Amino acid sequence: MTDRAIVVRYGELFLKGDNRPFFERTLEQNLRRAIGDLPGARVDRLHGRMLVRASDPAEAVERVRRVFGVTSVSTALLCRAELDAVASAAVACAREAAAARPTGRAVTSQGERPSFKVESRRSDKRFPLPSPEISRRVGAAIVEALGLPVDVHAPDLTVGVEIGTQATFVWSGDLKGPGGLPVGTGGRVLLLLSGGIDSPVAGWLLQKRGCELAAVYFHSFPYTGDKTREKVTDLARRLAKAQRALPLHVVHFTEAQKQLRAAGPGEIAVVLYRRMMVRVAGAIARRDHIGAIATGENIGQVASQTLENIACIEAAADRPVLRPLLTYDKTETMALARQIGTYELSILPYDDCCSLFVPEHPSTRVRREVAEAAEAKLDVAAMADELARTAELVALSGCLTPSAGT
Repeated sequence: MTDRAIVVRYGELFLKGDNRPFFERTLEQNLRRAIGDLPGARVDRLHGRMLVRASDPAEAVERVRRVFGVTSVSTALLCRAELDAVASAAVACAREAAAARPTGRAVTSQGERPSFKVESRRSDKRFPLPSPEISRRVGAAIVEALGLPVDVHAPDLTVGVEIGTQATFVWSGDLKGPGGLPVGTGGRVLLLLSGGIDSPVAGWLLQKRGCELAAVYFHSFPYTGDKTREKVTDLARRLAKAQRALPLHVVHFTEAQKQLRAAGPGEIAVVLYRRMMVRVAGAIARRDHIGAIATGENIGQVASQTLENIACIEAAADRPVLRPLLTYDKTETMALARQIGTYELSILPYDDCCSLFVPEHPSTRVRREVAEAAEAKLDVAAMADELARTAELVALSGCLTPSAGT
């Protein structure tokens, strides 16, 4: 007898030593949440693998392969740990895979047939045959049943066999996942989120390293209107899909921006804005017990992102400032934005606060003492605290719903 399940593989978690059970439990929990509303949802943790079942396997595969920490997924046939049962399942997998090839023909036709090989993994050493012998015998069964040619160097399809201590399964073909670490294992980070291309990509990369995000958006109404706010909210909602929920803090920044613009020379205005932003983000992070803040900054991309200006801005922060895109060029960032589904939102033509009150020739080397002299005309600490206190909270739910199944 055979049953279908989704085999979930993960890579980097193997390196975690004594902490590995924590990472595996978190991944298991995130998988449960990802499929929790599907009928028949179930996740089983095996040694080095997880098995996912649901009554809608196609939908389950699409959800599971988006979960951070997953390196690849395959739809597999479960079977008994007996050679005849394994061979029968392998023949069924090979038949389905050959028939599904875009340019291939059904294996029962007289036309050209795809080549194959078998790869076996025997983690249960009680099984009497070693892996190479399993592959040889299963491959012979496929040749006898289907007449497919063997090619161990460049096959058209690969049939995988895994004989484990808890389950035995066979599959052909896999789909890549995002890899990385499960969200929730890397701590909490507050992302400075704008409506541009860079900051949503930076947030996605942080989630890939296991970080759970909150976000802060600086809104300068009426200079930036409701369309800009809606765009940023939609970007935050995309990021929320990778975690249980994402709080978005909307800071009403117009008056502070005007005061900062008037406080110093026009050419340093953008740096003053950014210094205030990291202060406000720090105040929110302190209140909400968040360990770091993050931006989409990139060395040399715009005037405020020279090394000198980055250093001047970071001097106003009270906790680590993470910059996942620091060495990316714009082409790389745009390609990743397209891959993760934020690009089309980001290019909608609605300006954010960073494009307001910008001088024609902004300074690329603002000295810290010059910025501090301008800020001395204002009570910047009180301004930051007030902006954080009056920020509007938008609670965005994620697609990792409360867990279901066992």
